[in-house]
Amino acid sequence: MTTASLPIAKRLRAGTYAYLLDTTNPNGIGQRVDKFIAALIVLNLLALVLEHNTLVYAPYSHLFHYFDVISVAIFTVEYLVRLYAAPEDPEFADRRMARLAYIKSPFAIIDLLAILPFYLGAFLSVDLRVLRALRLLRIFKLLRILIPAIREFRELNRGRTLREKVYSLMFVTPTSGKLQHYVDNLIVVWVLISVAGVILESVESINVVFEVEFIVLDVIAVAIFSTEYVLRLYSCVENPSYSNRFTGRLQYAKKPIAIVDLLAILPFFLEIFLHHLFDLRFLRIFRLMRLLKLTRYTQATGTLTKALSREWPVIAASMFIMMLMVVLTASLGYLFEHAAQPDKFENIPISIYWAVITLASVGYGDISPVTPIGRFMTIVMALVGIGIFAVPAAILSSAFNDQLHKDREKMHNELYRFLDDGVLDDTEREKIFEEAKRLHIAEEDVELMIERVRQEHENRQSQPLALVEKNPSVALEEFRRAVSHLNQIVAVADKPQVSALMESGGRTTPQEREMWSYLNQSSQPKNSA
Repeated sequence: MTTASLPIAKRLRAGTYAYLLDTTNPNGIGQRVDKFIAALIVLNLLALVLEHNTLVYAPYSHLFHYFDVISVAIFTVEYLVRLYAAPEDPEFADRRMARLAYIKSPFAIIDLLAILPFYLGAFLSVDLRVLRALRLLRIFKLLRILIPAIREFRELNRGRTLREKVYSLMFVTPTSGKLQHYVDNLIVVWVLISVAGVILESVESINVVFEVEFIVLDVIAVAIFSTEYVLRLYSCVENPSYSNRFTGRLQYAKKPIAIVDLLAILPFFLEIFLHHLFDLRFLRIFRLMRLLKLTRYTQATGTLTKALSREWPVIAASMFIMMLMVVLTASLGYLFEHAAQPDKFENIPISIYWAVITLASVGYGDISPVTPIGRFMTIVMALVGIGIFAVPAAILSSAFNDQLHKDREKMHNELYRFLDDGVLDDTEREKIFEEAKRLHIAEEDVELMIERVRQEHENRQSQPLALVEKNPSVALEEFRRAVSHLNQIVAVADKPQVSALMESGGRTTPQEREMWSYLNQSSQPKNSA
């Protein structure tokens, strides 16, 4: 039965499920809906935490109430839509009473418990503190995303050791699945949260209000980052580059990204265990180094490093000219201005500060010349500095773009190689999209690139036939090339086995067998008379 022949109610229900709830439908918004609901759950948990701070909740209680009403409305609509479309869900489609089966399912119960406290408070006299506690049940709605990913991970890693599973969870491997992606997202989110907490903690008025929250947040962040570091150190030996149990882990621990992971948690433990010996409060600012953990999840720094290493001789030469100009102008500034302003141009090192901000066209104005020759020199320096200080930036920008272009060209060549047989299988497609993600290429652009390469491959295959049809000389050369290729096959092939295959199973036509026999006989050495 076609979709058009179905009753309108059935078509409407099927369309609703396909567009809103089916995460496998590329033309729907199921994945976006799941991400939106997940973000709303996290915001609800944040609101629940802030409600316990009376200094924040009291003046804005009405806003918290409106947010809770909107959230419950969205969760209620989600529950009702899933209930309505349950007969189209593959999990319940075969059930006799699909909607009742959905209502009794664990996910539906969690969805119902997420909104039930609100309606209980509206119609029944219930302690407000109890209702707030029940709202914590909304976090279980995230299981709708996590459980399928956990099942996929278990299936992909069936029969593997614990360490192999941990390695697949912490590093990208063919058996990582979506769960590893969610772990990466969790780390990224907590990096951003912890860094934001460190920044806001430095504002005294905010720190007074959220001092306890900042402490709890930092403890949770350190627990997550410490667990991540230990698991990566434990499982890194699954990588052939670090296969040795001791030296391999030490070698991994010396990698820059592993050092960053360690520095993200080290200030916390140093302050706990050594606070009675030293005043280590200054170490708190080093928690901002957690931001460097994000370099693990982007290849932009790798591209920049390659560009720097390739263009370093030119950049070094331009930096040498910059330093030469700075020292020269600082010395002249000291010579011309020291007598007039001994407090500002006290010595050459202080004059270097003035020279840098002048050549860089920053010009703070805290140190400025007053003599005519000093002012004239400043004008010349400012004009020269526009060009001198722009050279390294231009070189670096050009090198970065060139490196990015080379990486994309490399991916393009890889795509040509994958499509050499005319087929792009799932593994090859996954590699292409992973590389495109690393190079910040949109999925739509990758699809267009794949289609263009496929068309070029088809045109390249059909071009000789078109030339053969129009040009007899080309036809003769193509025929000779084909015969030469057949002779090479006959010369290197196992002739008895190929002949046996030729005669069995109807795999060849009589003409093909006759041609094989002729070429086989032609390749035999002739006896001398």
